[in-house]
Amino acid sequence: MSNPFLEPYHTLHDATPFDRIQLSDYEPAMREGMRQEDEEIQQIINNPETPTFANTILALEHAGKLLDKVTTVFFNLISAETCDEMDAIAEKMMPELSEHGNNISLNEKLFARIRQVYEMRNTLNLTTEEMRLLEKTYDGFIRNGANLSDQDKETFRKISMELSSLTLKFSQNHLKETNKFELQLTDKHELEGLPESAIEAAAQTAREKGKEGWIITLQAPSYVPFMKYSSRRDLRQKLYMAYNTQCTHDDELNNLEIVKQLVNLRMQLAQLLGYKTYADYVLRKRMAENSEHVYHLLNQLLEAYTPTAHKEVSEIEALAHRLEGNDFQLMPWDFSYYAEKLKNEKFSLDEELLRPYFELNQVKKGVFGLATRLYGITFKENHDIPVYHPDVQAYEVFDKDGSYLALLYTDFHPRAGKRSGAWMTSYKEQWIEENGTNSRPHVSVTMNFTKPTEDKPALLTFSEVNTFLHEFGHALHGMFSNTRFQSTSGTNVYWDFVELPSQIMENFAIEKEFLNTFARHYQTREPMPEELLQRIIDASNFNVAYACLRQVSFGLLDMAWYTRETPFDGDVKAYEKAAWTRAQVLPQLEETCMSVQFGHIMSGGYSAGYYSYKWAEVLDADAFSVFKEKGIFNTDVAQSFRDNILSRGGTEHPMILYKRFRGQEPTIDALLKRNGIIN
Repeated sequence: MSNPFLEPYHTLHDATPFDRIQLSDYEPAMREGMRQEDEEIQQIINNPETPTFANTILALEHAGKLLDKVTTVFFNLISAETCDEMDAIAEKMMPELSEHGNNISLNEKLFARIRQVYEMRNTLNLTTEEMRLLEKTYDGFIRNGANLSDQDKETFRKISMELSSLTLKFSQNHLKETNKFELQLTDKHELEGLPESAIEAAAQTAREKGKEGWIITLQAPSYVPFMKYSSRRDLRQKLYMAYNTQCTHDDELNNLEIVKQLVNLRMQLAQLLGYKTYADYVLRKRMAENSEHVYHLLNQLLEAYTPTAHKEVSEIEALAHRLEGNDFQLMPWDFSYYAEKLKNEKFSLDEELLRPYFELNQVKKGVFGLATRLYGITFKENHDIPVYHPDVQAYEVFDKDGSYLALLYTDFHPRAGKRSGAWMTSYKEQWIEENGTNSRPHVSVTMNFTKPTEDKPALLTFSEVNTFLHEFGHALHGMFSNTRFQSTSGTNVYWDFVELPSQIMENFAIEKEFLNTFARHYQTREPMPEELLQRIIDASNFNVAYACLRQVSFGLLDMAWYTRETPFDGDVKAYEKAAWTRAQVLPQLEETCMSVQFGHIMSGGYSAGYYSYKWAEVLDADAFSVFKEKGIFNTDVAQSFRDNILSRGGTEHPMILYKRFRGQEPTIDALLKRNGIIN
């Protein structure tokens, strides 16, 4: 059987032929990809002509296409649809891929040519985008050790390889730990308080596993409703502790030592490159620029939101005392339960009331319809485009002039091979060929939404609707990309800018005009009643300060790990608790630990970057105020957002792009107003 990666795909829009890819294809294709890229690098180095932008920077940009194609598919599927065999391939190939990457970034002859072009940059009449690519290439080599001594280069290689193996191990451990736990309930009394949707889902999980009764798992669609609604405090505690002690047990899935190793190796890497801390190294290439600016934002938020957060917790405590007696001590496993009761009491808004109006297909129509209304784009499902799992749907996306814009894959429900959370990624990025052909992107959004049951379609929570809008915002950023180079296209922007296109979409979730376009009862087709719409809006700032401090606490934890100047060999749990204590408003438990399952900062791309969510929130509130002023469906504002931000990728500094759209730098005021912290 031939290897589909090693020949033209011959599919519509050159879509990945998932139906033809076998597990046995990955390794040989990766090896061939590395061989080809090595050859391409040699051609650049051996070119007798004087280094130029075209024969060095552009040639490097175009090198490694096969390897990029294979690894993109492979690592996307490791997150979305893995299995033991894929994990084994990853463990085998990660060190080799890391070594291959290091061989390129530490190649002295190649770097000498890049440096030569970089030093002549002001005489080359480059476009803004070309200059950006040149600077990005040069900086990338510097940041990957090209300027180091031979001895330090060897150390750099060693650290990089260790990091690639450890991040993989961290993720695998967390996924296995999540999948390992199940709370099996066989007595009806153990289901007290749970809504019908959660009971049906738990029964379905039990059936799928061939077991009696009902099964609750640590996956969000199972865990979150149980913590919100179960009146069985003992079971909530059990579930909470299982969730919050993942990867801390005395077994092969423990991540405590891995956390220390990751943190220390990253610090070592940064210091090798001349930075005091890993945060200094990362933030050089962020809008924030340095840790002082990050802490300034986090402290601003702490100061603004802490008084309100304490009031919110006191209110929930007061309700718990009213219901359970004054001796009752509110613990972390109680918070969601009594918060939900209070929300219901204040706004008569039970999440379960909303579910029937958020049937997944309707929500999808609403989100796609919003993109059509704002930008004129349309979506057409195409069953001929291969997908990697029956749950996945593939859409052709067409621009307002009817021309083909992108492919979009949607993958909505949890399964054993899929990591938790939600994310957007690309199977192919956008670029413009030398002959002027615009090679369009293939974008994917992956979530873990409530599954359909035997009796009901997939009915989403309001929070899941928000998640959909968020990831779809990232997808628009990828799909609208219109840049010359792959390296600067789509979401290849500074990390603290990448969340703006996603978070701005969440603002629509509390706009009646938008909700009215799709929120229909899945049985009666009746629109969501006006008073229910109003309750959603009224409740939108419920516990907003508590939620803000929660995110700030994650930012503080992240910064505590990555502003270190000395190796860490202490107690991970104790260090964590000290790091984020200023932002905690509930009791902390000795046994719990977030760091060991905090994939964003340990195995994902948000190390020294978790603050980006709050940074982007400041941007999104500020940017959405323009829509609020001109009309939430205003096509001129949308076009400006598309032209100045969504289509520009990383072709210029993000603040320049932002000011071009907004006319000024952002302030924190719009966020504080939106959250009701100031009038």
